[in-house]
Amino acid sequence: MSKTCPNFSQKCGGCPLLAMPYPEQLAQKQARLQTLLGRFAPVDAVLGMESPWHYRNKAIASFAMRQGKLVCGLYAEGTHKVLPGTDCLLQQEELNRTLAAVLQAARECRWTAYDEDRGTGLLRHVMLRGTRDGKVLVTLVTPGPELPGSRNFCAALRKAAPWVAGIVHNINLTVTSAVLGNREKVLFGPGQVLDTLCGLRFAISSRSFYQVNPAQTEVLYRTAIGLAGLTGRETVVDAYCGIGTIGLCAASSAGRVLGIERNPAAVRDAIANARRNGVVNARFTCADSTEWMEEAARELLHPDVVFLDPPRAGSTPACIGAVVKMAPRRVVYVSCDPETLARDVALFAKQGYKAQRFVPVDLFPHTRHIETVVLLSKGEIDSKKVRVEFSLEDMDMSGFQKGATYEQIKTYVLEHTGLKVSSLYISQVKRKCGLDVGQNYNLSKKEDAKVPQCPPEKEAAIMEALKHFQMLE
Repeated sequence: MSKTCPNFSQKCGGCPLLAMPYPEQLAQKQARLQTLLGRFAPVDAVLGMESPWHYRNKAIASFAMRQGKLVCGLYAEGTHKVLPGTDCLLQQEELNRTLAAVLQAARECRWTAYDEDRGTGLLRHVMLRGTRDGKVLVTLVTPGPELPGSRNFCAALRKAAPWVAGIVHNINLTVTSAVLGNREKVLFGPGQVLDTLCGLRFAISSRSFYQVNPAQTEVLYRTAIGLAGLTGRETVVDAYCGIGTIGLCAASSAGRVLGIERNPAAVRDAIANARRNGVVNARFTCADSTEWMEEAARELLHPDVVFLDPPRAGSTPACIGAVVKMAPRRVVYVSCDPETLARDVALFAKQGYKAQRFVPVDLFPHTRHIETVVLLSKGEIDSKKVRVEFSLEDMDMSGFQKGATYEQIKTYVLEHTGLKVSSLYISQVKRKCGLDVGQNYNLSKKEDAKVPQCPPEKEAAIMEALKHFQMLE
């Protein structure tokens, strides 16, 4: 059943396919995927929603002044013209009610909208994050640190919307299209909300990456984990892991999970989420996924399964090359852009990993976006060889309880001491302790080579990291 929205005719950018019946939307997405991906492997029928309305757990509205009155809503597509409205057909109904309450409380405080051309006014945007149990986190975005009357605003909003669990003030000083800035102040509550996904609890803050459609995200993750063929013994690498959702959901079916994410805040959230859910077989490292994968491949890490869930731009040739060198039995790639997925699947195919099956999941009804999971493999690796490689105790592989990669050691030292240490320094300390350093960290064979020696304070920090990762007693 189709529905109408007063802003659709004004070219609101939120749901461009709203006028198209949902079955036709799915057929259109299926045809596009078949064109882009069908030459690689069979494409399953798109897994759509039974009721594709009010599914979004995240909302962003911008403020403007209309005839001297504060309004908020989405931008018209391709513009910065605000289309007033607080009743979106895609946002959770709790978010719509919250947005109306935010607008009324802001009006009571006599706040004005920020004018980006003149550089005047107060409110730029509001971001809402909702949970399945109806709690909402409200984040107000302003161009500066001042928010006069914030206490009155919080009191008014909490009275009108008692389900609001937190209120955050975000300061965005930049003159860009970015919604959020880097500075935040919590005005009320813990500054985050907890949501349930696949039976686990995840903390979501204003800047956390978290899929916007929780019901379909469970379909997506269960599909991905199912394609991974986990039996409870595997070493799994979860690249571009964000706050750890896929890896933690897979952890109960795996031997150990290694999550890689370049955003330090997301890594901290992932570690906290693992602790919150009692997951003890998952580790998370703050590193660029491409760099970490390349180093792990050099150190001869051979995981059984690699999950890749990159941003819209897709993965990188270097990361894909490193995955191929690791020789996992299965690669499960989760993509939000079929075009970059087709590019990366072609690159995998050139290196021997062929797509076996594509499973599309519609996380974004009434938009042109689609998520797709693909299983890639090059056939089963000799199981005897895998068992032998996994029994070598002197290999520096982060997939084991008593090992860590150089990047993990660097991250641990930086987070706990503030010191930056090089791979050279780590190798020097490991040699000193009688540990193998890996073939890529041997000393120069030139007799006159000048090699800097690890300073005492950094040696102590590296020693502490080695003890933390149980590589030393």
